[in-house]
Amino acid sequence: MRTVSFKTRSSRTYHFQTPSGVFSFGEIDKATRILIEHAIIDGLRLLDLGCGYGVIGVVLKGEYPDLEVFMSDINSRATEFAKINAKNNNANVIVKQGAFYEPWENEKFDMILMNPPMAAGKKVVLRMIAESIEHLNQNGSLQVVAYHNKGGSYVKRAMMEVFKNVTDIHKEGGIRIYRSIKV
Repeated sequence: MRTVSFKTRSSRTYHFQTPSGVFSFGEIDKATRILIEHAIIDGLRLLDLGCGYGVIGVVLKGEYPDLEVFMSDINSRATEFAKINAKNNNANVIVKQGAFYEPWENEKFDMILMNPPMAAGKKVVLRMIAESIEHLNQNGSLQVVAYHNKGGSYVKRAMMEVFKNVTDIHKEGGIRIYRSIKV
């Protein structure tokens, strides 16, 4: 296990224990950093889907204390550490273990944020996008970060198919954040 830190623009520093066997062990990956720094916070109920050890949800809860933050991951070790990291950073969030939207079958959100598990394959990522619309409130947004030339282009196309709209809200070093709104 390694501890890593994330310093925000507001100069607050968050510390995370990163367990082996979980994505981005020993570091906070660039795409996650970009999503945290450039996500559009346009509501109060946020789902961090595929939360890993909790960086996105924990930091955004700390920066936006009025948010209700929900986090889930299929990996039980990831959710165990997301809970530890939330507690260690004084972030009052709800973390559940489960695949896709199973833990949230009766919940709706204003925002769903994800750094999708591209290594899990296209089928998994496309399902995460396709099912998101059923878990968004009216005018809710799905925001996905990806390397455009390493799967991001199909992510963008899928978001357009599901939502009939998609915009690039940030581009940096081959990484893009795509945003679709449920209208």
